[in-house]
Amino acid sequence: MELGSGAGWSRDLAWGLCLIVLNVVFHAISLGLINKDVASRLGGSLQRRHHVFLSVFVVGGAALSTAILHGIEVSSWAAAYTLLGALPNGHSAMLYSMNAMTSYGHVNLYLAPRWQMMGSLEALNGWILFGLTTAFLFAIVQKAWSSHSGSNRAPERMLPLRSSNGESR
Repeated sequence: MELGSGAGWSRDLAWGLCLIVLNVVFHAISLGLINKDVASRLGGSLQRRHHVFLSVFVVGGAALSTAILHGIEVSSWAAAYTLLGALPNGHSAMLYSMNAMTSYGHVNLYLAPRWQMMGSLEALNGWILFGLTTAFLFAIVQKAWSSHSGSNRAPERMLPLRSSNGESR
């Protein structure tokens, strides 16, 4: 198979696109559930004595939850590689899949040319999922900080502008 022809890629393209959609939908639903849990835990933190420590543990729990979520998504790709016969066993498939999803690039496992498009699509899926996770964790940190910084205080970036003569604008 020549790379330019695209012949033989229809099967792995179909599998890859289906796995991307399934993983992104699963990821979005799971992030929503994690968010609901975070909101309930941080909701009463202003009344609690150790709200700063609670916020730190909630952020840590959210990060751990997303890491587990990524592990599940990597497993779905590994299962597909194994079921399709693209890789010889579950161990190799899991290692290859983790490598492809994270774009780590140091594992000496390779797909046969007919499955290489699927490997590239998994890397694309990783970028999408890690982007969603980064945005989610940023929002969680923002919630955690705002839950104990006080709602009456304006953020530092919102301080009034001063003119050259020192007057507020």
